[in-house]
Amino acid sequence: MSLPEIVPRAEWRAARAELLDKEKAVTRALDALRAERRRLPMVPVDREYVFEGGDGKATLLDLFQGRQQLVVHHFVFEPEWKTGCRCCSAFLDQIGHLARLHARRTTFAVVSRAPFTRILPFKARMGWTVPWYSSHPGDFGADLGALPEVDGAAGGGEMPGRPGVSCFLRDGDRVFHTYSAHGRGLEGLGSATSLLDLTALGRQEPWEEPRGRAHALVAPATPEHPRYHDEYDD
Repeated sequence: MSLPEIVPRAEWRAARAELLDKEKAVTRALDALRAERRRLPMVPVDREYVFEGGDGKATLLDLFQGRQQLVVHHFVFEPEWKTGCRCCSAFLDQIGHLARLHARRTTFAVVSRAPFTRILPFKARMGWTVPWYSSHPGDFGADLGALPEVDGAAGGGEMPGRPGVSCFLRDGDRVFHTYSAHGRGLEGLGSATSLLDLTALGRQEPWEEPRGRAHALVAPATPEHPRYHDEYDD
């Protein structure tokens, strides 16, 4: 194994300070990139999708659970499989308590192509409590880019899907698609802030660009934000 060089503490501090300047530059660049993401236009979702979950049939609007935003994890679980994708499972293991997302009027849900009867035992085995829905036999995943593309068209049939995340915004009963990421676009995701950074309303803090878009939506005001997860009023 090749280990880092051993140096005196003063030399380490100087090297750390130099690296810190570069880290801060990356943070500022990421803030600018996230602002640009929030400025993306959105697309109305006019197609009627039907899902099956713990409470039976559901529409895409139902998946919001009354909140304003929805983040969907496209979990690769093919109709004929008995267990889900290992990479998707590793990603879902990283999702924290959902109260912090709910406090920002954002719902997180998982959607797979497998029938719900196959999803249930695997979900129980893994000990996950997040909302999980089956889109079988619909085209939700294909329409959102969660299937590989073949000759410019989304693949279907027996082709396995690809992990992804899609974000949606609700205006009344109208639903809009605002963002999607797949593959390596999921790296670094898992915390509430990392998921909110993908959405059109972001973290809903007053310093975010574009200014004034979303922070007023968070009510009541939470001066001690973040709270303990059992102190949020959903």
